Amino acid sequence: MAQSRYHEALQAIDQAHSEDPKLIKINGMEKPYELHYAQKMSSYLEKHSPSASEILCLAIRAQHLRRWEIPRDSYPMNKQGYHAWRTYLKKRQAEMAAKIYLECGYSVDDVTRISSMIRKENLKKDEETQILEDVACLVFLDDQFEEFEKEHNEDKIINILRKTWIKMSERGHELALEITMSGRAKELVTKALSG
Repeated sequence: MAQSRYHEALQAIDQAHSEDPKLIKINGMEKPYELHYAQKMSSYLEKHSPSASEILCLAIRAQHLRRWEIPRDSYPMNKQGYHAWRTYLKKRQAEMAAKIYLECGYSVDDVTRISSMIRKENLKKDEETQILEDVACLVFLDDQFEEFEKEHNEDKIINILRKTWIKMSERGHELALEITMSGRAKELVTKALSG
């Protein structure tokens, strides 16, 4: 990796994440949520694929770039609204990341590849895009699932878990089964995987 360019790019992405107004406590310290999320994505990438390419590392770090600016409730609160919101976010996040990475000296080809991964193009066919999806699913299960499951009924949660599982590779499954979860969350995952 061209260390200075890579670190400059990560610093620029993390600066954008640091502007998230939603703060969470981690080990007694407040941290912007999206910075926490991005760092957790990088941590899971290291567990999943320790020799990941620089380009994949950059795509992973920018996957939720400035997501807080487009809240879920800015789209209709139904299935179509959810999919429209997600589609718009992927496109927007890829465009913003591309601008930052071009400014840091990455080539158009590199930035095109990063953008494609952030948009999750060719999922299941492209190994690096599949890794990004695995990592996003792992962060959801590890960092968001316990809170998420409190907000929805059991049938909906089990359906979401099954859809999440289908999107993941075998390596993603292995890592997911290693995640420590509370009793209720673990029970729901067990139900989802047994059905």
